[in-house]
Parts: sequence; structure tokens; C-alpha cells
Amino acid sequence: MNTVLSLLLTLSFLPQTPPPASGLADPPAAPVLVIPVSPPPETYLIGKQDQLKITVFEDDTLNGSFRVDADGMIQMNLINRITAAGMTLRALQERVRAALADGQFIKNPTVRVEIEQYKSQYVTVLGEVRSPQKVSMMGTKSLLEALTDAGSTNSAAGSEVTITHVSGEQTVIDLKDVLAANAYLLHDGDIVTVPKNETFTIQGQVRNTGILLWQRNMTLAQAVALAGGLNEKGKYGGAEAVRVMGGKPVTVKLKEQDPVLPNDSITIAKRIF
Repeated sequence: MNTVLSLLLTLSFLPQTPPPASGLADPPAAPVLVIPVSPPPETYLIGKQDQLKITVFEDDTLNGSFRVDADGMIQMNLINRITAAGMTLRALQERVRAALADGQFIKNPTVRVEIEQYKSQYVTVLGEVRSPQKVSMMGTKSLLEALTDAGSTNSAAGSEVTITHVSGEQTVIDLKDVLAANAYLLHDGDIVTVPKNETFTIQGQVRNTGILLWQRNMTLAQAVALAGGLNEKGKYGGAEAVRVMGGKPVTVKLKEQDPVLPNDSITIAKRIF
């Protein structure tokens, strides 16, 4: 008895050998599905891979769970395929109700659509924010809300934010237009990139020389105004900028309404008289 017990104890402390590899590749990761602990907000937009529970009170055979396909559609008896992605629950309820009524399947149907499981939705915020991260979203989320979730922009941030969509298309929003930034609603998979401030240098006959923040479509006159204006000896004639072109510094002459580019080094000339 003691011998058997000793043997069992010895075996229990031996290193365990992992099972041999099957040689098969790991299966692709399934979408992360979340069971809602509370009803989603009315503004929630149904997403691809969401699982919906649809109840038609007049006909139990139409009830069931429906996964939103990759093309944003669901398949239902009688009305076949119908678009669901991008709609609110209330809007889809009305669409299903109308399809049943218009097809004369049910005269005045009562329909309820619920989220049974929803795919985790998020946007990614990168660049000049205090905490670059994936920001989860349920329902709608504005650009300003996403930036706030990422800790807001830092002191080096530029004002023009680029949103890259899943389709590859891009949208540029200027944060100086607060109303537009707050009104712009993001979508699942969007990538928000906050750039660094772009600058230019101005020297010579202006009131405040130094490195200043560049603005889109800025002219020489606007750059000079940002530098406090011409001093008593300054003039626009003879103004020039050292600009990198083709990887090499090139000196270009500037007129009052000529554009200023990022990283320009501008010199304002001095009047002789």
C-alpha cells in the first residue's frame, strides 16, 4: 500500500507532456458577441453579425433569431431577404411590418425587434490624443465623444482630423468647427487620426518672429497677420520662403496672396526708404 502511494505521488510531480500538435491551422477567430444586460439605446444602429430576435404576434411561425449577414441582410419567411444593418430597432420593426402588410400576408401585423446578441462595435482613435485606443461604441458616437473617450487631444494636436472608413474612403473634420465635430457620427470600424500641428517659420520685418501654427489655405498676408503684422520697416515686396521640394531646399518668391505651405521658412524684406 505504501509502495503504491509513493508511486502515485512520484508520477503526479513529473512534468506533463503536451499533446502532439494536430498539424491543422487554428480556426479564424469568431466575432465577439455580447449578450446585452439592458436594452440598447434607441439610437443603436444594427450591425453586421448582430443576432436579432423578431416576434410577429399574429404568426408564431415567423418568430425566431436572425443573424445579420455580412451583406447587412436577414432572411425571414414570407418576405425573404431584407436589409437590417444600419437601421435602428424601431426602423427595422416598421420595415418588417410594412413588408408583411404590403405583401398581404398579415393585414395589420404587430412586430417587435430586439437585440439578442450584438457584435462588439468600436472605433480606433490614433495620433495626438492623450490615450490612443480602441473606443467601444453602442449606438451612435460623435467624433467629439470618441476623442473625449481617448483622453482628448494633446497640446501637439492639429485641428484637422481624418476619419478613415472601412471602405477606405476618408473624411476630414476641422475641430475648430465644434458644431460639425459634435454632429459628425462615427461608424463601426472607423479609424480617427489626429495629426500633429503643422508649422512654418517667419523672420525679418514682422512684429513677432518665430515658429507659428500653419493653417490650411493660408496666404502670405495671413501668415504675416498671425505674426502681428509688418513692422514699420517691413514690406511684402521681396518676401521669400525656403521650401523643401523634391527633398531639397528651394527659395521661392512670395506675393501677398500666395499660399504658404507647412514647414516654409519665410523672410519678410526690409523697405529701403
